[in-house]
Amino acid sequence: MELVSRQDPCLREVVWFAVCGRALTLLLQASWTSILFFSFQALFNLLIPDHAADAFSPPRLPEPGSWDLLLERLLGGLSRWDAEHFLFIAERGYLYEHNCAFFPLYPLAVRALAEGALWPFQRLLRLRSRLLLSAVLLNSLFSILAAAALYKLGCVVLRCHRVAFLAALLFSLSPANVFMAAAYSESMFAFLAFSAMWQLEKGQSWLSGLLFSLASGVRANGLINAGFFLYSCGKCFALQLQGGSGSVRKLPLLWKQLLSVGSPVVLMCAGIFLPFALFQYYAYVRFCGAGTGLEPPVPKPLLQLALDKGYRLATSDGGNPPWCSQRFPVVYSYIQDTYWNVGFLRYFELKQIPNFFLALPVTLLGLWAAWTYVVANPRHCLTLGLERRKSGEEGKPRAGFCCPAVFVYVVHATVLLAFGFFCMHVQVLTRFLGSSSPLLYWFSAHLLQEHEPLLRGEGTQRSEGTTTARSEKPLGGKAPDSCGKGPSENPLLRLLLNCRLITPLGKAILGFFVTYWLLGLILHCNFLPWT
Repeated sequence: MELVSRQDPCLREVVWFAVCGRALTLLLQASWTSILFFSFQALFNLLIPDHAADAFSPPRLPEPGSWDLLLERLLGGLSRWDAEHFLFIAERGYLYEHNCAFFPLYPLAVRALAEGALWPFQRLLRLRSRLLLSAVLLNSLFSILAAAALYKLGCVVLRCHRVAFLAALLFSLSPANVFMAAAYSESMFAFLAFSAMWQLEKGQSWLSGLLFSLASGVRANGLINAGFFLYSCGKCFALQLQGGSGSVRKLPLLWKQLLSVGSPVVLMCAGIFLPFALFQYYAYVRFCGAGTGLEPPVPKPLLQLALDKGYRLATSDGGNPPWCSQRFPVVYSYIQDTYWNVGFLRYFELKQIPNFFLALPVTLLGLWAAWTYVVANPRHCLTLGLERRKSGEEGKPRAGFCCPAVFVYVVHATVLLAFGFFCMHVQVLTRFLGSSSPLLYWFSAHLLQEHEPLLRGEGTQRSEGTTTARSEKPLGGKAPDSCGKGPSENPLLRLLLNCRLITPLGKAILGFFVTYWLLGLILHCNFLPWT
């Protein structure tokens, strides 16, 4: 994929900014001396000791060596919370039942890199340390590629170069930043999802389907991406009906049209659901079958952990788990229900009020984005974008956040927001939306571009509440596509370096991004609860 173009300086700036952001993240999280690395994290570790969290923490087998301890000191902050699951799966497979809540593609990629490119380090580092290093390297690469894919997607969908550029820069300052760096699957999922959306917008349906299918092998919410294909099919069919003559609307021809449009989409959606189905089948065979007797023996410390914590082992002789006898045995939903109490309104408890406050900024931003789009495009939303535009409007396509092409992304983000708010642990909404939908970054960039005096005249003009590209307006006297590496040419850096001059709205948006970016490193890397 043409993620990096020699002819696009803005894309190079996006990649460069993402590289710098990832390097700064790794530097700040490193649990090392402040004298050697000038790292704030060393001070944080002295002032804020690690929280004794009741989280999955398997024993280290075998005992770590000196190089392992050094790597753990440098990158150990990125192996907290769910990262332990991913690293454990990459090392030992799906040994415990609740490990099956984490999908296999990311651990497989981590293991492949650890056994491949990092194989020469096996004399210095044990497997678990190489897996951690592999996860950090992979996520650094995926987060940079995701920023580039988001920029490309924004250019195609928004048709507003400046908003797409600013949104991609904001992604590198994402409130979910720590999860893009830690041994979580968010970076890989964001890269695959944004790339698939971009390819679909370009008309590369089969490549898009492949990327969406891979994404559903990384995270369960990748299944909802099938909606992009269903909407594309429905829109194509509706426009054909509106554009055809009376003879085209005859029943035989309608069926022919429907089959020609729908058949590829059915195959694409089946491909998206296939990784999920295969993984559920694998879990059924592993935990509900009789076993082959060829499984390696489980080390005693891991057996003891299962006894102490009540974890179900794949080799357990205590009978099949309850989900095995269901008509459709889906281990994923069973684990979410039994181990984490995930379900409709289950998180609505008084003790969870702090977590609702933690999710409040991204919730308000998502609702505001949906409301802004609906108010700007009421008819388009009522007709679900399936109405053919009038001939007088064909030559006047709007650009920016409120353009017609954004509709399906608004629906996608709103569905994720509603599901996450009512059915999940609400504090994960920030990383849930931040790694799955471009809307958070598009709308934030739209607001900054619209309301900030430092940016208002640069490539956009305000017209009836929408943003329209003005390619004839150069940036600082330069060509519209000129995006160098200087601070004055990076709109996000310009705002951050002139924070006293920006509006209260701009301070609120950038304050949300920067505060969550920094707090995530401080809290998550010290095993304190975070999003």
